[in-house]
Amino acid sequence: MTKDQPPSAGFSPIVPELDVFDPVASLRFWCDALGFEVAYARPEDGFAYLEREGAQVMLNRVNGNWKTGSLERPLGRGINLQFHVGTVAPILARLKCWPWPLFRPLHDAWYRVGIERIGFRQFLVQDPDGYLLRFSERLGGEDAQP
Repeated sequence: MTKDQPPSAGFSPIVPELDVFDPVASLRFWCDALGFEVAYARPEDGFAYLEREGAQVMLNRVNGNWKTGSLERPLGRGINLQFHVGTVAPILARLKCWPWPLFRPLHDAWYRVGIERIGFRQFLVQDPDGYLLRFSERLGGEDAQP
């Protein structure tokens, strides 16, 4: 469903624009499997602006406008895009219906942030072009051990 208007929370200060080889397949994956919604799109250009729980991403058919080197799968090597969500369970349930392989299965991870350790329940999946996506829900915090 396309709302054909700016994102509901306004434009985020940083929004990745991902080149994709097949905009229709990518859009289907991002919306049907991951639960993103189309804020607005320009189908004639192979472009869509997506949002989910405040996260925003743009998908754009490869057209050479931003080309800095050769494009070959998997795209986005060396980066993973992290999306904080309320809960990861609905996304995992959607992915099981496809079925789509996970890059890294659901697991809990704890990271030191200053004197605190913050926990996340997370999993990683690659989209049809190979972009590595990490979805995480916050578990809470605890004092970090020295």
